[in-house]
Amino acid sequence: MIEDRYGACIVDDILDDCDLESGGSYTSVGTYNYTEFVMIACELSNQIKVPVDEVIKQYGRHFFFRFNKIMPQFFEKPTCAFDFLESIHDTIHVEVKKLYPDSPLPNLETHIRNEQNMDLVYVSQRPLADFTEGLILGCADFYDETISLRSVDNNTDEHFCRVFNLTRH
Repeated sequence: MIEDRYGACIVDDILDDCDLESGGSYTSVGTYNYTEFVMIACELSNQIKVPVDEVIKQYGRHFFFRFNKIMPQFFEKPTCAFDFLESIHDTIHVEVKKLYPDSPLPNLETHIRNEQNMDLVYVSQRPLADFTEGLILGCADFYDETISLRSVDNNTDEHFCRVFNLTRH
């Protein structure tokens, strides 16, 4: 995403400025510490003068479309954003766990209140609710739906928790 939007030079600058355990070398089959993602997002934030939470949301939105390209089978059944979001925890995360058994995936609970309203609850050991918000917005874009969201953080000492209230227009 960084290279596509901002160019290869900024990618090099960011990787040079971050002290990454991986050295900035990533593959699709690897598992990496989420702190590297946060470090890269923070450095991009500094370089483009956009708040880090917005950078992380942008990446979540971008990643949704990337996910569609690399795992199209997950997009065969859902016909709308709410259907897709409901499939994440019980379908997609189950398959991801098979590929990356050590990956600490978040718990994503969905509760459809009616045709226009859904609550999605993000609970994780990692503070990546902004990434999840970007995924939700990317999902709405993908299904060509207008969804507004409000969110409330309910963090504890052990977990990061954000409740998203989604309204489809």
